[in-house]
Amino acid sequence: MPPNGGNRALKLQFGLINYENRYLTAEAFGFKVNASGISMKKKQIWTLEQDEQDGQVVFLRSHLGRYLASDKDGKIICGAEKPDPECRFLIVPQSDGRWALQSEPYLRYFGGSADYLSCFAQAIGEQELWAVHLALHPQASLLSVARKRYAHLSASDGEISVDSNIPWGVDSLVTLVYLDGKYSLKTCDSRFLSNDGKLVKENSNTTSFTLELKSGKLAFKDCDGKYLTPVGPTGTLRSGRCSKPGKDELFDLEESHPQVVFQAANKRFVSVKQGVSISANQDVETDMETFQMEIDKESKKSMFRTNGGSYWTLVTHGEIQSTATEVEVNTMFDIEWRGQRVALKASNGKYVCTKKNGQLSAVSDSVGDDELFLMKLINRPILILSGENGYVCHHKNSNTLNANRSVYDIFSLIFNDGAYNIKSVNGKFWYVSSSGLVCSDGEKPEDFFLEFLEHGRVAIKGSNGKYLRGDQGGTLMGDGTSVDGSSLWEY
Repeated sequence: MPPNGGNRALKLQFGLINYENRYLTAEAFGFKVNASGISMKKKQIWTLEQDEQDGQVVFLRSHLGRYLASDKDGKIICGAEKPDPECRFLIVPQSDGRWALQSEPYLRYFGGSADYLSCFAQAIGEQELWAVHLALHPQASLLSVARKRYAHLSASDGEISVDSNIPWGVDSLVTLVYLDGKYSLKTCDSRFLSNDGKLVKENSNTTSFTLELKSGKLAFKDCDGKYLTPVGPTGTLRSGRCSKPGKDELFDLEESHPQVVFQAANKRFVSVKQGVSISANQDVETDMETFQMEIDKESKKSMFRTNGGSYWTLVTHGEIQSTATEVEVNTMFDIEWRGQRVALKASNGKYVCTKKNGQLSAVSDSVGDDELFLMKLINRPILILSGENGYVCHHKNSNTLNANRSVYDIFSLIFNDGAYNIKSVNGKFWYVSSSGLVCSDGEKPEDFFLEFLEHGRVAIKGSNGKYLRGDQGGTLMGDGTSVDGSSLWEY
């Protein structure tokens, strides 16, 4: 397990773009493959799997769960349910960051255009080169493989330091920005990492990195052919001297769980400062008042993890303490979404209330003021939403929003007393129009409510009490009456 326990390295999923700027596409009919996709949707997403015995060998799995294969004549099919010998490929990275894919059994290279794909070239030419477009959500925690430490913004030093034991707080959020085949690393205060380790406001040649893969880990190569690496005692992230990635230059991307702060009816913050008991008795928000919300995939219940790595748990007499080191039934809580406030129900079926001394106890049968909490998300000042059909981004010619794009726009999320305002790049706000369209040119902020319902996914409710959803035509609507696939968003 990684040091952060609840966080897992993200499975590498990506689109492959050929020399004509078209995506490799897996069709359901006859398990055919072509290079005709103009953007990255479900059919254009491939998952990289490594061979357990030989880390250099990779398998490419389509969205249908079938594996790409080449026979001895270079014919390409994608129908295998299990990776057989003809599904074995080697990645041959090029200096510009593109990949050549070589059939391991036959040593020929894969390429072509439209419906004319084959794996028969004996040498690598322009037609055999593929650009890699990551398909995972672009906000993550960055872990140095060698140091086993996480990257975070060190505001006092004006740099990204790789010296955190756990990715805690807003400073640990890294946003990957994709542009013309290159990636930039953006900090939570909207600055870009330059190859000399400085943080700058504008994206340029020195902030653009080519992504390389080595035994399932990522390396970032700069415009001079050198790689990002942690340097010195604080692990300042900058380009080192190496022109070949070794262990020091390798990173994992891990999912970034939501981290929240609770304020009780007594207006004080819930904290673990006083030891194991969880009490609403602090006036400032620090790491001690920040909790990581981890949602169980099966039960959809929530666990709250402290920055010391322990979980909230129900103990005798209904008291809530931070003594659990493992997830178990007593660490699971149901969240009830009540507009600007939440109520928490413990495993004994009782609601968590704030006692007179500030202590949290699960002893209430119903919800009154003492059972309501203000819950604030702190580690998403930058909001990128991805739905079942693609990313949310501004419509080119109107004030509406698309929910089916392969590129994303970055929005600002502003907390407002239990609700949130969403701000566009142009400084205008989101609102839901009378016809149910979500518009992005509001002069004044409108309240939206975030409901964290599933692992890695959030539902967003408008002031009209309806959920945001992507409709069939790819437009973002604010008229959903219930939560389903179209109204759940990776964030």
